[in-house]
Amino acid sequence: MYALLLTLFVGLFIMLGAFIIFRTKNNENIMAFSITIALGVMTALALFELFPESLETFMETFKDARAYVLVVASAAIGFGLLKLLDHFIPDHEEENKTKKAKKEHLHHIGIVASIALVIHNLIEGMTLYITTSADLKMGLLMCLGIGLHNIPMGMVIASTFYNTKKDKKKTLLLLLGVSLSTFVGGLIPFFINKEITGNALGILLGITLGMILYIVICELIPQVRKMENKKRAFIGILIGFAILGITLFL
Repeated sequence: MYALLLTLFVGLFIMLGAFIIFRTKNNENIMAFSITIALGVMTALALFELFPESLETFMETFKDARAYVLVVASAAIGFGLLKLLDHFIPDHEEENKTKKAKKEHLHHIGIVASIALVIHNLIEGMTLYITTSADLKMGLLMCLGIGLHNIPMGMVIASTFYNTKKDKKKTLLLLLGVSLSTFVGGLIPFFINKEITGNALGILLGITLGMILYIVICELIPQVRKMENKKRAFIGILIGFAILGITLFL
């Protein structure tokens, strides 16, 4: 039961990120800063957590280059999947610099980030439940680590959706759904009473890696490059890396 409660609790950190955005009245500088933090967190997450964990999982079965091939192949599936989903999302190009076009682009980032984060949270929920069931102390530390890097993700989703829709209730409902995805992930091993391990877990981690890379390369980096205050952007990215760095040492 403690394991399930932790998967529910950790998702609420996303809501904390939204609370920060609303308390600052969705200030454009705060929104831009949250995007740079998210860039740092997601880049670090891909490089230092998802890639090594996926590779390590495949290495348990394949002791050679096939493990690397499977990671790359799984990541390509995740990258391609989000690219495909892009075609079903309303136009978000920023070829014209109108205020409406910029809002549509931010809305698009929010949609794509939400999809990837839900899938990522499902995997994290499964992992957190399994870890906590085996060792409560390690589960608590993992819960804190996941929560810390969920805060900026809640900020970027809240800021992008609220900035375009101006509807706090709908934004909060969306974020609540994203937050609960970690709990739903925990329910999967709870009900099947079986650990998701081996190559199946490696593939899931690899797909998530590809989705995170898509957001970083195709969505967040172009946004950050357009920011006028490069120093603030750099600081935000460093903070994002630091947040994930802290979780790695927990």
